[in-house]
Amino acid sequence: MLTRLDPELAHDLGLAGLKVMRPLWPAWSFPAECSVRCFGLQFAHSVGLAAGFDKNGDYLDALGALGFSHIELGTVTPRPQPGNPKPRMFRIPGNLALINRMGFNNKGVDHLISRLSGSRYRGIRGISIGKNFDTPIENAQDDYLACLRKVYPHADYVAVNVSSPNTARLRELQDRDGLQRILGTLLEERVALQERHGKRVPLLVKVAPDLSEAQVSELAQQLRSLQPDGVIATNTSSDLNVLGKPAAEHRGGLSGAPLHSLSVKVIAQLRAELGADFPIIGVGGIVSAANARETLRAGANLLQVYTGFAYRGTELLDELIGSPE
Repeated sequence: MLTRLDPELAHDLGLAGLKVMRPLWPAWSFPAECSVRCFGLQFAHSVGLAAGFDKNGDYLDALGALGFSHIELGTVTPRPQPGNPKPRMFRIPGNLALINRMGFNNKGVDHLISRLSGSRYRGIRGISIGKNFDTPIENAQDDYLACLRKVYPHADYVAVNVSSPNTARLRELQDRDGLQRILGTLLEERVALQERHGKRVPLLVKVAPDLSEAQVSELAQQLRSLQPDGVIATNTSSDLNVLGKPAAEHRGGLSGAPLHSLSVKVIAQLRAELGADFPIIGVGGIVSAANARETLRAGANLLQVYTGFAYRGTELLDELIGSPE
């Protein structure tokens, strides 16, 4: 029934249904040998939920009951914003793909914090931060700083989203000067926050799949220089030509099966250039266990799903992490 509705409406109704059903889900127990230690945190297993599925933290407990080892909330901005005009999400079912141009629609960082305060989810909580659409790109660091300061006490890790294709000029922040300005500022601020709150929250940067080999090399050099705690590869793709017409005529970011090869290519190059010890979260086109194995072989330490979960639901999770024990 949900597949016959507008994708965004179906998404919201599905999450509301999960929230109602949450008390009926069995408790999860994972063998110790499934655990993964990454950027100083212990994950019950490798599979998590990518940012964008629950932007506001309204469904953290319900999604956590499905067995994810970690859930990345957001992307959140300092102020609430409605995002881009609707319709802004489109199914491409023949390709197991989605196109979205949501535009960081969210209820603002204060709402997210209020939801986290009442959550009982015991897995790893990541929070993706971004800038408001009307903040000039030259002042973007102010928005990222405002978000970091507010989410820091509540997050297990923070993802710095500089790669969404749906906020004008945002991807410029992946360039040398932009990344230095944003990530350098946040890493410097973390020193003060760590002292204030008595804990060190890892900072990761999320990158695009549409980078050339030369751009990935430049990015890897920046990451080695700035030394964030990890990288999330990759965000959605702005190249829709792989879909053919009429799907390619949409605007937005492509996710799902067609993204997998792009994501794996970026992960493999990052692993080769960053070495064996640099943490990488692999996300993009994981719609099957075979995709998950390919992403891990390319060099990812952890995995995140989004579109595969939207299409296949708990069937995909059963493939990736098994059933409750």
